[in-house]
Amino acid sequence: QVQLVESGGGLVQAGGSLSLSCTASGSITSIDSIVLMDWYRQAPGKQREWVARIFTRLSTGGDYAESVKGRFTISRDNGNHLLYLQMNDLKPEDTAVYYCHFQDSRRDYWGQGTQVTVSV
Repeated sequence: QVQLVESGGGLVQAGGSLSLSCTASGSITSIDSIVLMDWYRQAPGKQREWVARIFTRLSTGGDYAESVKGRFTISRDNGNHLLYLQMNDLKPEDTAVYYCHFQDSRRDYWGQGTQVTVSV
């Protein structure tokens, strides 16, 4: 079993930046089985949206939704079981609850989310 906890959300003005973190804990065997890690977000009254993805073992860069490409950067620290999302040039439409998601060959793991609010 793996538990995920997001942190770093808050209130920021448009054009500003925020950094989100996701910390994993639990079974060593389960944590070592993670294949990929993602960030999702969900705005009030809207469907949950995929934001960015990175593979645990591959050295390739991240993949991004078109709405955040060029502004957001996903990164990882495998040794400490951490996932990051650097968000720059934030826009009001980025306002949402942001969730981290880990996947192995059999299971999906979700955090409880962290609120990001971008004001004009």
